[in-house]
Amino acid sequence: MPVKRKRTSWDKLFVVAAGQAGLFTTEQAGAAGLYRQLLRRYVEHGRVRRVRRGIYRIVHYPAAEHEELAELWLWSGREGVFSHQTALSLHDLSDVLPRRVHLTVPAVWRHRRIRVPRGLVLHHAVVPRSDRSWAGPVPVTSPERTLLDCVEAHVAPDLVAQAVEQAGARGLVGPDRLAAIARAMNPAEVAR
Repeated sequence: MPVKRKRTSWDKLFVVAAGQAGLFTTEQAGAAGLYRQLLRRYVEHGRVRRVRRGIYRIVHYPAAEHEELAELWLWSGREGVFSHQTALSLHDLSDVLPRRVHLTVPAVWRHRRIRVPRGLVLHHAVVPRSDRSWAGPVPVTSPERTLLDCVEAHVAPDLVAQAVEQAGARGLVGPDRLAAIARAMNPAEVAR
């Protein structure tokens, strides 16, 4: 009869980190059974690297796409959703190359006093599960929600028009919804 191997704390933590581009939080380490002193020792011995306060990376985990976004998502306590121009880029809906990362956090965060990481723009809104999808290890607003957010935020009309065209050509958003988004882009034409 084969001996069933007990899963160690490190194995549990690795499973969590694997879904987050090799990153994990102090809380996740604790939930996996790694107490703070052991985590500190892993840092000292080079098995783990501290990325920012409360966020760590398994050193030998291969570099992952969107790793910098996974770090910001963990910074948000896994409550944020990438949106606006960042979501346009993640969905490959336009030629936009955002200079800053856009993250929508719950509306209740509006009253929090927090230090926002450099290069991050926070938006405050409720993003229901139906308006979310995933780009690798991070959540992103759905293509339709992304287009609506960009129209509402007055993103350059040529970029939004390009994104609407791409979303339609790839079947990511239905024709009726695309028509509504196009009307929202040009409210003056609808009034005529």
